[in-house]
Amino acid sequence: MRKLFAQPGFPRLFGGLSTSMLGDSVMLLVLSMWVKTLTGSNALAGLTFFFMVLPALGAPLLGVWVDRLPRKAILVWGNFASAAAVLPLVLVRDESDVWLIWVVAFLYGVSFVVLPAAVNGLLKELLPDDLLVDANSSLATIKEGYRLFGPLVGAAIFATAGGWLVAVIDATTFAAAGLFIATIKVTETPAPAKHTFREDVLGGVRFLVGDRVLRHVLAGLAISILVIGFFESSIYALMDAFGKPPTFSGVFVTCQGIGAIIGGLTASRAVRRLGEIAVCVVGLVALAAATIVCAAAPTIIVVLIGAGICGLGLPWTFVAFTTLMQRRSPGHLIGRVSTAVEVLLSTPQAISLAVGSLLVSLLSYRQIFAIIATVILLGALQIVLTLRTELRPAPTPTESVSGVNP
Repeated sequence: MRKLFAQPGFPRLFGGLSTSMLGDSVMLLVLSMWVKTLTGSNALAGLTFFFMVLPALGAPLLGVWVDRLPRKAILVWGNFASAAAVLPLVLVRDESDVWLIWVVAFLYGVSFVVLPAAVNGLLKELLPDDLLVDANSSLATIKEGYRLFGPLVGAAIFATAGGWLVAVIDATTFAAAGLFIATIKVTETPAPAKHTFREDVLGGVRFLVGDRVLRHVLAGLAISILVIGFFESSIYALMDAFGKPPTFSGVFVTCQGIGAIIGGLTASRAVRRLGEIAVCVVGLVALAAATIVCAAAPTIIVVLIGAGICGLGLPWTFVAFTTLMQRRSPGHLIGRVSTAVEVLLSTPQAISLAVGSLLVSLLSYRQIFAIIATVILLGALQIVLTLRTELRPAPTPTESVSGVNP
């Protein structure tokens, strides 16, 4: 990590991103909590997340502009725009203003598509390929660390002062992030000549389909994500089975967060030792194992151990995949590749959320968890069988020259 933070520009990028992540962690649950408080409706509160996910459907269109414009400028002005986008929340007074919360949730969703895609592009400009995994690992660690206390802080501020103060704090973190990133000195590779808009929109998808490694890893992840959403609806059935109130799910999430921090801290070392593809598989196997532990758990303590294992597997899986995507994607396509991945993974996630809400009324949580574990293992197996010759990490330049790993 010392070498990573010695790279010009990265400490300021990390400072900016970690600042905005803090605001995100404080705000995200408050949006749905606010709707629930004003309307008393669980369905309307859940609709808030729908508006947040909705922009992912237009991600390929947004990805075109990420590749056509300087990534640093997108991050600077995108953060300033996000700060402005959340400030209308200070006008929310009663149930008639819920539409304002949904508008902000939609704009938040746009930032979730555009800003990460721009980050992927800027990281490729700032860092050599061998440090990308360290950058992804450090960002994943700080993000998961904030999740341990950010939602609790946001809920406490909302309960004591009101949502307007959460909005002001969130806007301040976005503005600070924009200022941090504006100070980065970087010479970006000029954007290539524009093609027709249709060709540019499809560029990321065509690259993913044509790249054998990314195609098969993405297929394995999509298979797994088809069932991961089942957790959202079945977690409360799990709490009921052990006689715990719904609020105890916060303890489950905290244990998951502790595991995720450990996973974020160890992901870069794992990728260097095993390679991105193998670590992605190991992460999926860890998720399946955690699900089995929770399904078979005789006590709530064992369930919480399973939550920790689950948390460990998530950053291993997605740090490895993000690094693989960044490393294999050409710089002029990284925005469109990132947004294409967003669509290809968000779609099965949306399906799993819908199916999971139906299954919880038909099956026990143990049966649902058994389905989750089985399908995740099938996703991991798909990657292993299709990419078995690529499971070993690529040789470093030193190894190739010395003949250690021809």
